Amino acid sequence: MPWLNLDEFDFHHTLPGLPGLTLVLFGQPGCGACRLWHARLPALHPPTITHLVYVDVAESLALAREFEIFHLPALALYRKGTFHRWINALPEAGSLAQAVQMALALPADDAP
Repeated sequence: MPWLNLDEFDFHHTLPGLPGLTLVLFGQPGCGACRLWHARLPALHPPTITHLVYVDVAESLALAREFEIFHLPALALYRKGTFHRWINALPEAGSLAQAVQMALALPADDAP
């Protein structure tokens, strides 16, 4: 699955139009864990995920502030273009699938 790269100018305009489930990776090139997630996520994502979005917070500081991102990488799950929950998982298929499944079993959280 290819990455959709978004920045602070197109993030809020593009996400609402994405159907299904979207995983958003907030990261930056200088972060080793971010590079690992960026490299592995296309092969790791559960089959229920329909879109992968990457936001470089070094270039999109306004989004980093809006979402109060202080630790990288940060993964957010969107359902039908709307924020659902933050995802905490290891960069492994089983861990990620379980985290997504658990998030989907819970009601949507307030958008940051």
